[in-house]
Amino acid sequence: MTTEPTLPQPTTVPSQRSLVVKTTSGLERPEATNQAFTVAAAAVAAGVEVSVWLTGESAWFGLPGRASELELEHAAALPDLLAVILEAGTVTVCTQCAARRGITEADLLPGVRIAGAAVFVEETLRPGAQALVY
Repeated sequence: MTTEPTLPQPTTVPSQRSLVVKTTSGLERPEATNQAFTVAAAAVAAGVEVSVWLTGESAWFGLPGRASELELEHAAALPDLLAVILEAGTVTVCTQCAARRGITEADLLPGVRIAGAAVFVEETLRPGAQALVY
């Protein structure tokens, strides 16, 4: 018997904490990629300030329609997870990763930005921040 995966449900978490999730892979590592988005969406649902960084092949998920290319059995759909994150979190494509792939701001989904290492370091060094890399 197969059941449909459900999106994370809200819980209570102290609001002063933040989570920075950096995903470094794309379609070539679907489980790691989906896990990064699942954890980020769960944190958003829990009321945590979340920032997701799309680096390497994950940069493609910042473009319209690209998240739907990742399919993983028994996992929430990547477009749904991305939508949850974009509702209350920040999604950033790495500057160098975007440049290497010819991705510009005009190509991105609404709400997705391009930023570099200095912004990533600033976010990860904030008091109360926790960083995860997938």
